Amino acid sequence: MRLADDWRAVLRRAWSIRLIALGIFCQALEFVWPFLDGALPIPPRSFAALGFFISVAAIVARLVAQKGLSDADP
Repeated sequence: MRLADDWRAVLRRAWSIRLIALGIFCQALEFVWPFLDGALPIPPRSFAALGFFISVAAIVARLVAQKGLSDADP
């Protein structure tokens, strides 16, 4: 495995990375939900569903060329 030459730019600006981080946050909220004991007015399974849709969006974002990150961009 070899990192991309512009991995720092990808880490800072790629939407797929941002969405993956948001998905991890949703998974963490689902994990700590029992300790919050109803402090949030959202059903517990909502975070699982939200995490699923965010993961799908991250896959799509990974496949779409993003301005300033693609080798083909000027």
